[in-house]
Amino acid sequence: MGSRVRVWLNRTYAENVFFMDQLRSNPQLRPVEIHATHGDPDSPVLAAADTAAMEPEGLSPAAYVEYALDQCARHSIDVFVPVLHQAAIVAHRAEFAALGTALLAPPSEAVAVFLDKATAYQAVQAVGVPVPPWWRVRTEEELVSAVETLEAEGHKACFKPAAGAGGVGFRVITRAPFSLAHLNGFPSPYVPLDLVVEALRSAEESVDWLVMPLLGQPEVSVDCLTAPDGRVRMAVGRTKNGRRRGFTLHPSFIEPARLLAEAFGLHYLTNIQFRMLGEDPVLMDVNTRPAGGLHQLSQCGINAPWAAVRLALGEEPGEMVPPLLGQDYTVLAGPRPVRPVSLPQQRTDAPAPTLPTLPAVPAPAHATEAAPAPEPAPAHASKASNATTAAIAPA
Repeated sequence: MGSRVRVWLNRTYAENVFFMDQLRSNPQLRPVEIHATHGDPDSPVLAAADTAAMEPEGLSPAAYVEYALDQCARHSIDVFVPVLHQAAIVAHRAEFAALGTALLAPPSEAVAVFLDKATAYQAVQAVGVPVPPWWRVRTEEELVSAVETLEAEGHKACFKPAAGAGGVGFRVITRAPFSLAHLNGFPSPYVPLDLVVEALRSAEESVDWLVMPLLGQPEVSVDCLTAPDGRVRMAVGRTKNGRRRGFTLHPSFIEPARLLAEAFGLHYLTNIQFRMLGEDPVLMDVNTRPAGGLHQLSQCGINAPWAAVRLALGEEPGEMVPPLLGQDYTVLAGPRPVRPVSLPQQRTDAPAPTLPTLPAVPAPAHATEAAPAPEPAPAHASKASNATTAAIAPA
């Protein structure tokens, strides 16, 4: 058993409670203490941490870097996994290193390439990885022109912000007029073109969208672990096709993912997503952070979070080849505790109630990460809760 490792996760996805679980259950049995910060006091990440603190609101990226440096010094952080303000933080890597903190994130040059999807697509094409046809649009005329071009080629058009993550702002264009059909059932990503055009005409601010064809399933997210020496240590694909999830090592996804990780220096944990354009996989997105579903690789016998922390500490985990590919599964929502009292609070060995006891007042139902998801939308932006995985029979 080695020395204690202190890891900080700043404002991040709720699914990263599983990232934390895997760090603690590492095969080397190293003691791991986790510090977490967030803007939401009910984030399960705070409840799962050994120490936790609320993040100040309204900080500029520069001010947030100062806050982060103070947190690392104050809590003797060995490895920092930044999600919020990642680009600003990695630009100050030397200052964190001076405190003894390693950043589990790519170099600033690599992060900058993938902040903007249009810039990313251009760079990716230059190294030979296929991308879907796309148009950058800022006006209603540019939008209509791009949609008409795609429809003339037999595609259904969709758009998303040129900068953003998690499928926020993704919509699919339809020519059907707005009607009760749009109000029945669960909310849909489909939006009539005339309403989008009208919104652009009346908007006071400009937009910056990418228009492209609606890509087909399966979606394949390749989780990569790349060392600072530029060599990929792990590349495993997670497939999504409706509710069905699985794993793949097919070269049509793994080889371009490895190429991108090495060509752009995507060090540590990144997630490279592909979808189908007809019969061919094309790049959809590159995330310069650990994916929320990374923990699902445990079904393949891989503890990727711990391997990444070892790399950040200057240790060598070796090639991470899955000893097996787990069977197909689906994803379900499940409960996780939230903090019972105000922050900060030191975690103790004695279990605490998940919610304060209030006489005659029902406990709020916010202890679950998310409500059960409806049937997946026919779009590439759906992000299902990863709270629990349940195996289902292979197709």
